[in-house]
Amino acid sequence: MIKLPESLQYRLNKRIIQGNYRTLKHYSSCAVDFISNDYLGFSRDLVFQKELLHTVVANPKLLTGSTGSRLISGNSELIEDIETNIASLHKVEAALLFGSGYQANLALFGNLPTSKDTVIVDELIHRSVHDGCLLSKARKWKFKHNNLQDLERLLKKASGEVYIAIESLYSMDGDLAPLEQICVLARRYGAFLIVDEAHAIGVYGLGRVYSLALQDQVFATLVTYGKAMGVHGAAVLASHKVINSLINYATSFIYSTAITELMAVSIDKAYQHLFNYPDVIDKLQFVISTYHSLAPVWIRTTPGPIQTIFLSNIKDKVCLVSELETANINTCIIVWPTVAVGTERIRICLHAFNTQKDIISLFNIINKHYESN
Repeated sequence: MIKLPESLQYRLNKRIIQGNYRTLKHYSSCAVDFISNDYLGFSRDLVFQKELLHTVVANPKLLTGSTGSRLISGNSELIEDIETNIASLHKVEAALLFGSGYQANLALFGNLPTSKDTVIVDELIHRSVHDGCLLSKARKWKFKHNNLQDLERLLKKASGEVYIAIESLYSMDGDLAPLEQICVLARRYGAFLIVDEAHAIGVYGLGRVYSLALQDQVFATLVTYGKAMGVHGAAVLASHKVINSLINYATSFIYSTAITELMAVSIDKAYQHLFNYPDVIDKLQFVISTYHSLAPVWIRTTPGPIQTIFLSNIKDKVCLVSELETANINTCIIVWPTVAVGTERIRICLHAFNTQKDIISLFNIINKHYESN
């Protein structure tokens, strides 16, 4: 067996000692789901699955690969038509599909800013944005989470072209960005606002940028399809000029094998399913309201489907995790380096299919392990 480099082995050992060594796990599909990002339940929706199956049966060629990058052999009229439809639905000029949100953020932040520019990011922005900034070598400054005063302080002293990066619904804290106020600041200081709507699309219909009619004030929007939309992939929504810039400069787009037509068709079908069953959004909002009404006073609640229970309030974390597993309840413990030291938490994802009984069972167990600080 080839041995690891000493530095790599040291880092792995350090993770084990610190208690944040990552391993792949299997989660029972029969358990209560408070862990997945399947907020609307599309991935388990039998009607949606049958729609996809019928599409594939009618066109088996969808099952095969794309054979190359979009700039070589991987492009097709079908994919372009779906991109045009996505742009039309979101009321923007153009859309460009990617294999994942991570890949799309690498494209945006790794290739549009230059080393002479400044990217100002919310301190809780997704890791993919940070990695994109590393590629572009742009100056990257963090502003305090959702803090408009701190954002403006940085905007006043930024140089070069200035970009602002935020999430509309934050993936770990579950709170909402003050989108309209940030648009005002971006306009005031001539900054280019990029909004990551990975967790908002579906939950808020076509996303918060769309629902607030802010398309003309946002430089680019990222939407992903592997969460509430129940399939896979992502799209950048922007002007024709921005999309053409990505096609010309975004290395994660240029040098990646294109998405398959099956992925593009699945995305198109997910939009159709969302429009055909709009009541599923109301069902999710009802579950969120139920969670709020049942939550103990010491538990922080958020307006969306992502809820957090901080481990600083739990007296025996190991015992809690064991009891949740025994009760067949799937949750996720989030620790450093995904979140800051001292903010470790149980991340609770709510879904349109969760029941009041599910939520009561969760709180009954968590309450037994509560420790007042």
